[in-house]
Amino acid sequence: MQRRLKDYLVISFKGLAMGAADAVPGVSGGTIAFISGIYEELINTISNVNASLFKTLFSKGLNTFWKQANGNFLLALLSGIIISFVSFMKLAKYLLEHHPILIWAFFFGLIVASIYFVGKQITKWNLASIIALIVGAGIAFYISQLAALGTNENPWFLFFAGAIAICAMILPGISGSFILIILGAYKTLSDAIHDIDIKKIIIFGTGALVGLLSFSHVLKWLFKNYHNITLALLTGFIFGSLNKVWPWKNTLTWHTNSKGIKTPLLQESMSPFSFEGNNQFMFALILMILGFLTIFILERLGSKK
Repeated sequence: MQRRLKDYLVISFKGLAMGAADAVPGVSGGTIAFISGIYEELINTISNVNASLFKTLFSKGLNTFWKQANGNFLLALLSGIIISFVSFMKLAKYLLEHHPILIWAFFFGLIVASIYFVGKQITKWNLASIIALIVGAGIAFYISQLAALGTNENPWFLFFAGAIAICAMILPGISGSFILIILGAYKTLSDAIHDIDIKKIIIFGTGALVGLLSFSHVLKWLFKNYHNITLALLTGFIFGSLNKVWPWKNTLTWHTNSKGIKTPLLQESMSPFSFEGNNQFMFALILMILGFLTIFILERLGSKK
């Protein structure tokens, strides 16, 4: 596929959006990739990274290797993801602590729009697709209700957390950051990024790379052999994740760290009109609409050839 510099800048912009989404526990960068029209190319590109690709490097040279690896696409996308994820993780942490209703409202609107745009790509609805939709929604809803584990800084644990979380990050609807919270690795990673702890970042990154290369082959096979059922399952994942990003929550249990800072451990969704304190309903509604419209913009970018 012949692309110009402008096209790669658009891909980097999509990477920025993916990184920002992945930094928020409850939102999946895979959803952004899907809506913006690069999901299947991303999965195919990642799954093509294998031993034969590196044989090409030694037998045919760097140029052939780079083209076969779809290197320009990966470089543009990953640059956007990494820059956004590292920078937005700090901002997301601040917003979740000080303005949780508003940030969740924006992403709630974003995910509602995502359900429509992913679901409309299913060309044929049948019993198998409907069952896949229900199963996907049930799995995501169940995950959204899980309580978080305590923080764990063991290197092997961090490696496996990276492998599991990256699989969630490329699945529309299931948030990699939320999986890190459930596993108890989110704070460890955010602290490592904040303190520039190279050792922990490398361990996590290595686990993520292994998980990504392995899981991409499964997704590629599913898209090739069960395209509509896979799309229905992913649509269900997105639908089921709405519970996690509902802005108004009642906190059932809290976690207090060694410094005395309290963070929500287990929450349940509630009506904004039953919410104690300022429900910020009008501002939240405006941000929901903005989130909804953001998906239309990304979809428009994804539909341009």
